[in-house]
Amino acid sequence: MSPLLIVCGVAAALLLAVGYVLQQHEAAELPEAQMRPGILLVLARRPVWLGGIGAMVGGQLLGAAALGLGSLVVVEPLLSLNVVFALPLAALASRRRLSRGDWAGAVLLVGGLTLFLAGSAPRTTVDPAMPGPRVWSIAWGALLAVVLLLVLLARRRPARPRAALTAIAAGALFGMQDFLTQRALVGAGHGVARLVTSWMPVTLVAVAVVGLTMTQRAFGLADLSASLPGITLAEPVTGIALALGALGHGLPHRPAPLAAALGGFALMVVGVVILTRSPLVVDPHGRRRKLPHLHLRHHPPGDGPARRTPPSPHQGQE
Repeated sequence: MSPLLIVCGVAAALLLAVGYVLQQHEAAELPEAQMRPGILLVLARRPVWLGGIGAMVGGQLLGAAALGLGSLVVVEPLLSLNVVFALPLAALASRRRLSRGDWAGAVLLVGGLTLFLAGSAPRTTVDPAMPGPRVWSIAWGALLAVVLLLVLLARRRPARPRAALTAIAAGALFGMQDFLTQRALVGAGHGVARLVTSWMPVTLVAVAVVGLTMTQRAFGLADLSASLPGITLAEPVTGIALALGALGHGLPHRPAPLAAALGGFALMVVGVVILTRSPLVVDPHGRRRKLPHLHLRHHPPGDGPARRTPPSPHQGQE
């Protein structure tokens, strides 16, 4: 495995963690009435959110560099380390120490990642193959079915279950985004002009925008402990499933390596769940924050009528 691939993957996970924390902090400030498809336009007026987007874009670019160096089966678990970096950043901001549960979750995640990579022995180089139309049709059909099902299940649910289901749908879209990014990089090797005029760049941008919109909605509904597990797990699961199915990167057939790979992935799942339930992830100050209802510092045009201060009982008596 290339050292540069590891560096790019880990650095991407760090920037993604910073981006997720900043984005959730700002999305949680919005009232539920603004949790609509145009939420990105509302959040774009907030400098902190834009900083989070900048960090996320940097993470995506480094992730794309890692995807250009190695297989999705290798890169996706590395990107899932973003939740590990969220903890020390939150601890530093709130001047708190990590708990034993935090350390246990980190050990399970890193240990599970190591065991998964050792057991699966995945292809470390980029596969130059491109899926055919039939494979693409099956992949898109399965993805759309999963996303639509999750969106329907999320309707009329309480805030936390709705945030979790929406985040899983967003993570699935991010997994397809990773797969499209790597296939676009492969396609660029056959000619940039041919790639630009194909369907892939436009589709990649559309998937990224829809995934980002759903992420902000999930962030605004509840704290990170409700949404981050879905994103962190659904993205690598979708990306790895596409690599295994569309490109034929199968898991090992021998019982011992297969058990190690599956056991390592199970440990990663447990570690992520433990870490994302940490109080340091739930809120930067170590406590759960209640979402504001209709109180805003300012009311830009179109965001609804501003609040009026009730008249004083002594007004007009002077």
